[in-house]
Amino acid sequence: MRALFLIDGEHYPPVVFEAMKSVEESLGVRGVAAAFLGGTEKLKEGTDYGLPLVGGDDPVSAVERALREYEVELVVDLSDEPVVGYRERMRIASLTLAAGARYRGSDFDLWPPEYHEVSTKPSLAVIGTGKRVGKTAVSGYLARLLSGNGFAPGVVSMGRGGPAKPEVIRGDEMEVGSGYLLEALGKGAHAASDYYETAALSRVVTVGCRRCGGGLAGEPFISNVLEGARLANTLETGITVFDGSGAAVPPVAVGGRVLVAGANQDPEYITGFLGAYRLLVSDLLLLTMSEEPMAGAERVEGIVEAVRGVRPDLRVIPTVFRPRPVGEIGGLKVAYVSTAPEAVLEVLSRHLEERYGCEVVAVSGRLSDRKELARDLEGMRDLGVEAYLTEIKAAAVDMVTRRGAEEEKPVLYCDNDPVAVEGYGGLDASLLGLAEEVVARFRGGLGGPVVPGSV
Repeated sequence: MRALFLIDGEHYPPVVFEAMKSVEESLGVRGVAAAFLGGTEKLKEGTDYGLPLVGGDDPVSAVERALREYEVELVVDLSDEPVVGYRERMRIASLTLAAGARYRGSDFDLWPPEYHEVSTKPSLAVIGTGKRVGKTAVSGYLARLLSGNGFAPGVVSMGRGGPAKPEVIRGDEMEVGSGYLLEALGKGAHAASDYYETAALSRVVTVGCRRCGGGLAGEPFISNVLEGARLANTLETGITVFDGSGAAVPPVAVGGRVLVAGANQDPEYITGFLGAYRLLVSDLLLLTMSEEPMAGAERVEGIVEAVRGVRPDLRVIPTVFRPRPVGEIGGLKVAYVSTAPEAVLEVLSRHLEERYGCEVVAVSGRLSDRKELARDLEGMRDLGVEAYLTEIKAAAVDMVTRRGAEEEKPVLYCDNDPVAVEGYGGLDASLLGLAEEVVARFRGGLGGPVVPGSV
């Protein structure tokens, strides 16, 4: 195994030399280079470490350069503070994993997620930096965009509540409405799972999968996504979109990745920790929630600049979400139920009224809190609600859809479309352009999967 050693001048050179030899013998590896991270306290001019030395302006740039110049399978960290701290080590970890190498220290061992080459079609993945950043809404939007432009997409969804065996829903051939979802609920399914949502709202064929757990770099602990990918190979579709789950990444090699992050998140979750890894293996970043009161223009620009510090070449498009009903709500008094933060419910309600001609007489953003949602729904009884408009999330089926059925009032479903913030256009063009590149590489026999070692 070809190893890169990370060393510094705060350690006495003979100690470092002996340590490298000890690691080579104990781990059975061969050192090919050493990245010198800095520090001069114990460094002497002309010190020979027995390996080619690679330096940089700072520890991170030294490692980045070494990974670029040498084919490395293992990075062994023999450095320490004050040369490298926690943040620097997380950036080094991101660079190492994105290069397809393991990162090992005295008391830690990180390895890159395994991306299996099982998809026999052009493929994309939509991944996120956490839950409730709008990743599934982006996946659905991408699927509709691809469908409307002749790509014939199929979506493989990976969720915490997916089926034990991958399941196909022909959203392209039938209407997945309230009756269908209530029937699925009655059979014990999690009828608000992402694959139901995408099939119902985007009218494309979906494959539902499940996962449990997610590592620092996003690898699920357990999933049946590989089985779902093979099932997707048998469908009459032209391109497969893999929809991640929270911060977990589908364990499948794909031709391109769209990363979704929330501008309302702690910026370090996006550009620090192993968020940097996700930036390094992605082709486009959609920064959602990019509006007041979630995130002002200054905060958004700050995140964009921080992203450029990790990936200067990565296109970033700040966006906001706007609800899009699937069905006619004009002239109706509706109760709007979502997972949106309380701070933006008024903006979203006003959009529904102005764009679709309804009257929003009640609103709740507590779909993911059943106890509070029950209180909100009870408080809507005397408000003249004529129809319920809800996202397909969390308690949307077992509480909102069931409530509508009991009251004999229509339940309409609502998606959330990403809209680029003014000054950051080209959302559709960027998504379609990425899909075109993926298809072109696939048809040209160039492969193009984003697998370890490609960064």
